[in-house]
Amino acid sequence: MLKTLALLIGLAMHPAIALAQGPQLVGTWKLVAADVIRPDGRTVADYGSSPSGIAIFTTDGQYVVEVYRGSADRTRFAGNDRSHGAPEEYRDAQLSTSTHFGRYTVDAAKATITFAITSSSFPNLDGTTQVRPFTLQNDSLTWRVPPRPDGSVPLTRFVRVR
Repeated sequence: MLKTLALLIGLAMHPAIALAQGPQLVGTWKLVAADVIRPDGRTVADYGSSPSGIAIFTTDGQYVVEVYRGSADRTRFAGNDRSHGAPEEYRDAQLSTSTHFGRYTVDAAKATITFAITSSSFPNLDGTTQVRPFTLQNDSLTWRVPPRPDGSVPLTRFVRVR
């Protein structure tokens, strides 16, 4: 009897869990723009003219976000060995990617996504919680990152993969 009751309670709560995760975001999203808004108001490409990337949001609150400078704009390692690169090759590899994964929640009333980051390509974000204001219009998802030290604001836009 207790097992049945626990199962019923669990099933009844499942929609509430999905709502907390943001069912409108669940699915796979393809990156279409990785820009930055400069302090003077200009919007410019932040990851080259053809950035690539993906965001995946699951119903159980897991996510992964990957943003890369377009492959034509990334420096290849001359020796074809990632463990023996030149300093400029390592620098470009780090600066041409932004990735993180972990858990997420959505606050629809505030239009924010909260990322509880497990691990990131920028180690300083590991184990942190980051809140991003977002807009969702049809199949277009955009969020802003807090201003960088120079005052510029990254703006990331995805479209839903159907």
